[in-house]
Amino acid sequence: MDNRDAVSAFLRSRRDKITPERAGLPAYGQRRVPGLRRGEVATLAGVSVEYYTRLERGNLKGVSDSVLDALARALRLDATERVYLYDLARAAGPGARARQREVRPAVRPSVARIVEGMPGMPAYVMNNRLDTLAANPLGRALYSEMYADPACGANVARFAFLNPAARRFYTDWERMARFAVGALRVEAGKSPYDRELSNLIGELSTRSDAFRVMWGSHDVHVFRESTKRLSHPFVGDLELDQETMSLPDDSGLSVVVYSAPPDTAAEDGLKLLAGWSATTGLEQNAHSTSEPSSRKP
Repeated sequence: MDNRDAVSAFLRSRRDKITPERAGLPAYGQRRVPGLRRGEVATLAGVSVEYYTRLERGNLKGVSDSVLDALARALRLDATERVYLYDLARAAGPGARARQREVRPAVRPSVARIVEGMPGMPAYVMNNRLDTLAANPLGRALYSEMYADPACGANVARFAFLNPAARRFYTDWERMARFAVGALRVEAGKSPYDRELSNLIGELSTRSDAFRVMWGSHDVHVFRESTKRLSHPFVGDLELDQETMSLPDDSGLSVVVYSAPPDTAAEDGLKLLAGWSATTGLEQNAHSTSEPSSRKP
């Protein structure tokens, strides 16, 4: 398997989004393409049409950083898209399969203690495939419907697209779903030989029309800070601040923490959620590191 198809589709999708006016080019006559022509991108990037055609056919082997930078400028790529383009180029280079990380990273005890040490805020550890590997009691209580569904395998993307409850739980479901798809697209650019990731994408593409359409957009996303509007089946509506902090190592793990501003309805909701968690016994298995299920489409 190589990433030629992903490279080709990404470059075409970005080219289609840019009008000549946006690129500062004159537009003459009737156009048969929605965005820029290949020749126009080549001109903007300072390369020949033949060379750009080779790139858009999916061949990024040996492409220099200067050409990637010029291509990113020509296609008006944002910071996340630019990193994704570089990841695609690295994955196309020699030895990419050998560099692929094979060992599933585990949650270090010190990281688990950090998550457990925030009893007033929902927190969990997530990998780049959106598996939740460990959570504190409030984190499990917040995502109780995901953890109650064994078919989800404690995976946020499976929950979002395959469990009907997710469309009620995420008040901004479409926005969250697109973010999840974009995050998986970023990881696929980094790790095209990750079998578990490929299986997950194949499963979701087969079982969810919405995922298949969003995946075809080739948009990319990196989780950082955001505001999440959730509707919990027990405590009702919650508007929480989300922070996603990547661990400073090569594990690909992140700590995700939700918090509520003081003296707000969301803060009261988290207190109510903590009480509900204690009475339902969710805290009994909240600290255990879960092994995400390995599923095939």
